[in-house]
Amino acid sequence: MKIWYEKGAYISKKARKFVAENSRESIKSIAVIRHAALGDMVITRPFLIELKRFFPNAKVTLSLVSNYVYGAPEDLVDRIHIVQRKGGSVRERIKEYKALGEHDIIFDLAATTRSFWITLFNKAKLKLGFPYHMAQQWMYYDIALLRSDMQPEAEVMLHLLNVLGCATNYPLIYDLPGEPLKRERPYLLYFTGASVESKCWPKQRFIQLIDKAAQALPQFEHIILNGHRPEESINDMLAELSHHANVSGTEKLSLEQCTAMVKGTGLLITNDNGVRNLAISANTATVGIFFATVPYRYWPRDGRHAAVFNPSGTLPEVSDVLDAMLAMIGNVQPVRVPSHLW
Repeated sequence: MKIWYEKGAYISKKARKFVAENSRESIKSIAVIRHAALGDMVITRPFLIELKRFFPNAKVTLSLVSNYVYGAPEDLVDRIHIVQRKGGSVRERIKEYKALGEHDIIFDLAATTRSFWITLFNKAKLKLGFPYHMAQQWMYYDIALLRSDMQPEAEVMLHLLNVLGCATNYPLIYDLPGEPLKRERPYLLYFTGASVESKCWPKQRFIQLIDKAAQALPQFEHIILNGHRPEESINDMLAELSHHANVSGTEKLSLEQCTAMVKGTGLLITNDNGVRNLAISANTATVGIFFATVPYRYWPRDGRHAAVFNPSGTLPEVSDVLDAMLAMIGNVQPVRVPSHLW
């Protein structure tokens, strides 16, 4: 193997020696630490797919944290290692961390305090990570690349394979399991929730958007996903939109049911959340509404996704989101879309 970089990477002497003395085929065991919620979990799929292709003889262990196992890509790994979110004595926690085991290579795709400890407590011939801070590079890793919020995280993770010479595919390969839902009429999907309230575009604006979209796009069903938390209930929205025959909502869905709906829709309109990342991994077109978080981190530039945001960080207008929807669907030409939306 060879290390491929010119500038911007931390490479230890140990890493240079190991890479020079080993081939891809000689790597037998790899651990990947990914402690993240559903949205961040599903976008790890391209990394795992490319990892298994590049290291064909390696058994892969995926390390998860107990409160973030929902949607884990178990179909792409050979073993799961789980650490508890909290609780237990220091000795018990260390034992739990060490259960990851010894490996040829460890990839830390979490860069959290917990993942740093796991990286330290387990032996590996090569440790790679993408921390935010320069001091963390030499403290925990043999190869480190500073991560950026200005590029989609799914692509940033692949840089840890690129530095070893892996020519990763683009567009990214997600290979998300599940069949798309089939309905008599094509449908658009809306979801108003997010992990925290500060990331949620106001429900009233969603109601205004769906009201206008149902009129502008009568050929589609307009379906609102019902969330699992009380604040994600859609009963009030459906009451205000009841005059539209082509507007409806769902019950609370399982992950499998949600995946089928996301795979079957022509377009998902939502906030920065796990459902949008699920759609991205399903190769479903999205319109993402951003104002509280950096849009670039979860905005693939493959032409299938729009990110609606204002440079000032203010709430996007209903008209801007509708214009982005129409542009994605190709319903209106030309479409007035401010340049900062793309």
